[in-house]
Amino acid sequence: MEHYNLPLYRSWFPFLSTGKIWMNHAAISPLSRRVSEAVAQYLHRREVEEIDTYVSSLPIVAKTKENLGTMIGASSDRIAFAGNTSDGLNVLAAGMEWHTGDRIVLNDSEFPSNIVPFINLRRHGVEIDFLKTQNGEITPERIEELITPRTRLVSLSFVQFLSGFRADLEAIGSVCKKHGVIFCVDAIQGLGASPLNVRSSNIDFLSCGGPKWLMALMGIGFIYVSEEMQQRIHQAHAGWTSNRNFFGDFFTYRIDFDETARRYENGTQNYTGIVALSESTSTLLEVGIDKIEGHLHHITDNIIAGVDEAGFDVVTPRERSKRAGIVTFKCPNTRELFDSLVKENIIVSLREGMIRVAPHFYNSLDEAAAFHSVLLQHRKTAAA
Repeated sequence: MEHYNLPLYRSWFPFLSTGKIWMNHAAISPLSRRVSEAVAQYLHRREVEEIDTYVSSLPIVAKTKENLGTMIGASSDRIAFAGNTSDGLNVLAAGMEWHTGDRIVLNDSEFPSNIVPFINLRRHGVEIDFLKTQNGEITPERIEELITPRTRLVSLSFVQFLSGFRADLEAIGSVCKKHGVIFCVDAIQGLGASPLNVRSSNIDFLSCGGPKWLMALMGIGFIYVSEEMQQRIHQAHAGWTSNRNFFGDFFTYRIDFDETARRYENGTQNYTGIVALSESTSTLLEVGIDKIEGHLHHITDNIIAGVDEAGFDVVTPRERSKRAGIVTFKCPNTRELFDSLVKENIIVSLREGMIRVAPHFYNSLDEAAAFHSVLLQHRKTAAA
């Protein structure tokens, strides 16, 4: 791999001095020093300097959207901020004109964020077709089998939150385009860990929260809306900042939506969250998403090898093309293993009776080895 400055990257995370090994980024990421310092500087301006930081924050807003656009292969004017992934998905769910008998294709491996906004449409007579995943995988062929003349939308996660399966977005996007079906992606478990391009994948709508692989604060996320998709959405919620030139002529009450995706930002934004997201995405882009993906493959290869040596059952696909940063496995006495890991200051997730491990770009092989050591000890204890 091209030079990867792991010591530098690790120096950005003060929590490492505590001895904690954090491999739980699929749940939430620690803040880097770069992010916390950027937030502190912003709060200082709010506290004792400008107070009203709206104008001085505009360049940061623009930079954040540029960063996000770079990460997904889109222009910045196609990006709008959202409070979280669910809020973002509801822009699409609530904004389409639905008719009785319309159908949506979902799957049975999704986190509820990518299900609830759409099953809520049953009140409009919309019918949901759930793809039953096979070995946790979602293939374009299986999706195409479920598409009917009444199918209007396919929505799925870039990376599944539990199995860690990474979908072939380009192949699935081609199927959706072929059938004239809207393609929506929940990117929260993949963006920041793996490359994604909305154009080559024919993605019409994307939603993503900031606190996981993007390593920002809770309460900040974003959506991507293609120009064509924007023309199809009948905006369900609007606010004064949705309009063009919203700071002028306050008493001319109007709906005059901005031509960019900013129209979906209905009022005062979470500027603290935007500052954090600006710095966290700048950090990830500085390291390089391709390099991060390569590093994560290296780390997760080692984690999978350690799980295999311990004799436990890996749930995540082994092919690199089918995974990103998550490795999930089953083992006897899962709770005991989880507690043993916590005791050793190794933080992972216990989900649905399985262990989910999710390292990021600054995690090291030494940390993977420490994790492996606890697995082997657990195997010995379980066999005794």
